Amino acid sequence: MLELGFDIGAEGLVLLCLAALLAGWVDAIVGGGGLIQLPALLLVPGFAPVHAVATNKLGSMMGTLTSATTYYRRVRPDLHTAAPLAGVAFVGSLGGAVVASHLPAAVFTPIIMVALVAVLLFTLARPRIGTAFEETPPPAATVLARTLPFGALVGFYDGVLGPGTGSFLVLGLAVLMHTTFLRATAVTKIVNAATNLGALVYFAPLGLVEWRLGFLIGAANMVGGYLGARTAVRLGNRFVRGVLLVVVTALLVRLGIQVLSS
Repeated sequence: MLELGFDIGAEGLVLLCLAALLAGWVDAIVGGGGLIQLPALLLVPGFAPVHAVATNKLGSMMGTLTSATTYYRRVRPDLHTAAPLAGVAFVGSLGGAVVASHLPAAVFTPIIMVALVAVLLFTLARPRIGTAFEETPPPAATVLARTLPFGALVGFYDGVLGPGTGSFLVLGLAVLMHTTFLRATAVTKIVNAATNLGALVYFAPLGLVEWRLGFLIGAANMVGGYLGARTAVRLGNRFVRGVLLVVVTALLVRLGIQVLSS
């Protein structure tokens, strides 16, 4: 059995891997895997929250790299947009991780709830968003001007908190790039891998990552990421939109319960 600095047991490891697999599947489709994987890590006995957050980044990065590769082979996202976007998101995530070590996450919760409500209402009010290509897509320079500040902002949020990052990116990129949810998700996975790496670069030297557990859940996350990307490609944009609505609603409920119980 995996030897760790805390007692989790064989059953605990199996349940944690199942949670990571499901998280990878959900995250590959529309983001939000942190809703499943991070709470599962927080239930590990003797595992401090900061270690759970740092270890979650390792597992999530492995999953997002897998789903990003799967999407690239099947959807062919525009790397001229994805690469610069990933770069600014990496820097934003690194900055967010630094802020997270000095400010409690609760400070940001009301802001995130307002943003999630806006995402939910906008998606419900605009059913055609993300389900069809724009007939005349904007020029590449315009796309970059729109998406780079957005990528830096979402990257910062991912470094501070994380859950829901993919959902923000999918909807935001679909709107800003005038593209489908499927192509927006393909770009999102590349950006998500960069934001996870940015936070990990900060957390790792501080000794906050439990590497053995992180690689274990990362392996499960990779399987889920591969299956999730294949599912999204096969079922298409309307399926992605449906999962987006479910994930955003679930995140709102979770944050609402957190606020009411605090």
